[in-house]
Amino acid sequence: MKIQELGKLKKEELLKNLDESRKKAQELRMSLATSKVKNVKELGKIKKDIAKILTILNTK
Repeated sequence: MKIQELGKLKKEELLKNLDESRKKAQELRMSLATSKVKNVKELGKIKKDIAKILTILNTK
């Protein structure tokens, strides 16, 4: 997601997205450890999304 899109969301929606992103990251880490993931760049992308969400939450 882009920062502009995240800025338009309400705090509750941001917290929901944050929770979902953290769950995805956890699942991806487990899959990565067992070598079941083909796209290893996806974890970095999710981490960046988490950072964006946290930044927006801190400014609100």
